[in-house]
Amino acid sequence: MSPPARRALIILVVGFVTLAATLGALWYLRPGPVGRLVEQAGPQIGGEFQLVDHQGRRVTAASYAGRHMLVFFGFTHCPDVCPLALGEVSVALDALGPEAAAKVQPLFVSVDPERDTPAILKDYVAAFDDRITGLTGTPEEIAAAARAYRVYYKKVPVEGALGYTMDHSAFVYLMGPDGRLEAFFTHETKGEAMAKKIRGFLAS
Repeated sequence: MSPPARRALIILVVGFVTLAATLGALWYLRPGPVGRLVEQAGPQIGGEFQLVDHQGRRVTAASYAGRHMLVFFGFTHCPDVCPLALGEVSVALDALGPEAAAKVQPLFVSVDPERDTPAILKDYVAAFDDRITGLTGTPEEIAAAARAYRVYYKKVPVEGALGYTMDHSAFVYLMGPDGRLEAFFTHETKGEAMAKKIRGFLAS
């Protein structure tokens, strides 16, 4: 198999696994007698974490107490899903307006601490919106945060200079000031729709 064909096959496989993980999570959270409602899943998703922000400061969930959080797990070498999600988060913040957006803290948690240092995260999130905070930590700290949010991620070896990519679930979680899950979005949710949903929780 030629190198271009192998690369295409790797991309196809990674995309399929990501899609399967996303569909599995959607099934878990969907309404109905078999699935669980968001309200039922709320206490089971989210919780305490201990990480480092893109300024190099140690932070926990308590660092954002009193604010809603938009939490997304990804990595800076992500070719499509992460840029799409962060772009829509930025659109949502603009749609909310300055006063409402100030009540929401978007967090981009790296699942690739080997490459995503605070300095790299700082430049990366700034390319989308300076209101987004990048978070990283040790592999153990990232794993603990991912478990709290029921996030799937896995290192996938690939040929070439990168050496590996990261397969991961792709949900943006809206957490309330009390730490409970209020809503979740996919990486394809439009920013305006996201803002409409967030505005409803801000008003409640």
